[in-house]
Amino acid sequence: MNQVIFLILRRMRLPLVMLVITYAISILGLVLIPGIDDTGKPWHMDFFHAFYFVTYMATTIGFGELPYEFTDGQRMWVLVTIYMTVTAWLYAIGKILSLVQDAGFKQAVTEQVFQRNVRHVSRPFYIICGYGDTGRILLKSLIQRRIQAVVIDRNQNNINLLELEDLGLFIPGLCADARRVETLKEAGLKHRNCLGVLALTDHDETNLKIAITTKLLEPGIKVICRAETHDAADNMASFGTDHIINAFDIFAQRLALALHSPGAHILYDWLTGVPNEPLMQPLEPPRGMWVVCGYGRFGQAVCNNLLNEGIEVSVIEANPEIAGELDQCVVGRGTEADTLLSADIERAVGIVAGTDNDANNLSIIMTAGEINPDLYMVARQNRQDNQEIFEAALPDLVMHRSEIIARDIFTYLTNPFLIEFLQRALRESDEWINLLVSRLVAIVGTHVPELHLVTVDQENSPGIIELFSKSEKLSIKDLVRDSRDREQSLPIIVLLRITKSGEVIMTPEEGEEIEKGDRLLMCGSAGLGPRIDQIVRNYHTLSYLHSGTIETHGWLLRRIFKKSQ
Repeated sequence: MNQVIFLILRRMRLPLVMLVITYAISILGLVLIPGIDDTGKPWHMDFFHAFYFVTYMATTIGFGELPYEFTDGQRMWVLVTIYMTVTAWLYAIGKILSLVQDAGFKQAVTEQVFQRNVRHVSRPFYIICGYGDTGRILLKSLIQRRIQAVVIDRNQNNINLLELEDLGLFIPGLCADARRVETLKEAGLKHRNCLGVLALTDHDETNLKIAITTKLLEPGIKVICRAETHDAADNMASFGTDHIINAFDIFAQRLALALHSPGAHILYDWLTGVPNEPLMQPLEPPRGMWVVCGYGRFGQAVCNNLLNEGIEVSVIEANPEIAGELDQCVVGRGTEADTLLSADIERAVGIVAGTDNDANNLSIIMTAGEINPDLYMVARQNRQDNQEIFEAALPDLVMHRSEIIARDIFTYLTNPFLIEFLQRALRESDEWINLLVSRLVAIVGTHVPELHLVTVDQENSPGIIELFSKSEKLSIKDLVRDSRDREQSLPIIVLLRITKSGEVIMTPEEGEEIEKGDRLLMCGSAGLGPRIDQIVRNYHTLSYLHSGTIETHGWLLRRIFKKSQ
């Protein structure tokens, strides 16, 4: 607001001075020039009446001469005054219109409104820096969980899209440079409800500056960054960035995971998917020789992971200097049949179209498919607005960087213990993983399961704590019973139990007893969260599930229950 007032005073200084001088001269002339009252005696208008007359006369309203008819001298002065004041007002109005249209003034007003909206945010929120494809996907996922956010982006078109979207929550947005300290402060960096900052721009330097600024000014809040290169990721990690995402590495690792453990890959996809969405079909990439088109950051990540899996790789790259000392590298783009044939596409079992050009990637998989129809095709999609084209091309797997980043961040923010579970699960045997996948299918059917974390403490589970206060014990089996029929179990799997001492137990047995301070990561069908919350918060429901008896309370209920028996 101070900046807005300053701009107004600075731009309107000369018009205001002109108006003041014009009014002063006009009023002084009317006071000094003598008039004649209704008895014919000379009189002088006082300052109040002179100001009143000039006020309505200068704005061309006009109420007539007062309190007496003017003399010719007064009328002559009024004529001069009319032209002076009208000219001064025209100049002032022109300046006002120019000020309203000024880009700097508009930005100042927009920032003032933005700051007011951020101050009024009453629920915990994240600051999203960058509202491209990744920011839009992540914001919609957060809103599904009723998580508030504030958006900053340097592109006004992206902010306009934010304002036009029907998101269900009001999301403050500002077109500004998130590298500026003041911008982050305006977005609520020091707000008591700020949970963290998500740096999702396309530039590593910008994300790095955002992370440094946040960690220095507010070291206690989370900072999550998108990184395009390993050097940037290492730099971000050096000063304590909480979570760093490199979409190329994540995709390449998951492709390699699907090659050596399809069950682990499908477990990862199902548990990190959007709840209630249809389950993804298991990936079955074949083992054999693969052709990788494009040896940039993405191509290098894919090649390294394939080579680590013992897969033979042939690379096609337009710039031979990038390929370095690769044993098998064909110079070209991969869009030409001759180049693909030189890379031995006829013998290959799979191809990765991994350039930074969507048109080239589509051309690669279409040309390769004509030569070898049995190829397993992986295509990199760079732009969200090309979604329909890639769907029509029917590749077996699409690498969409924005979706990978958004999904990874959403999982980290909403289910931090799921990351712990997945890291441990990937170290288990294939038999253990396949058994868990079978159990998941049995309880959720054809849709992505819902995850819910139960923390055994007074704030989150008062019913369990009250049960413990009566020297009762509670097992996992009691907790997942159906409150309508305790002999039946709810469609729930407890994936992880973390004890108060920090011990981690994977898929604990139903007979294990729960203790105060435990945290349980549960997995089930839609509506899992509300049903479990109702159980852990209600002592009487828990008592029935534990003992099988209904504990009545209140004189009337006891009488009714006694009669029914």
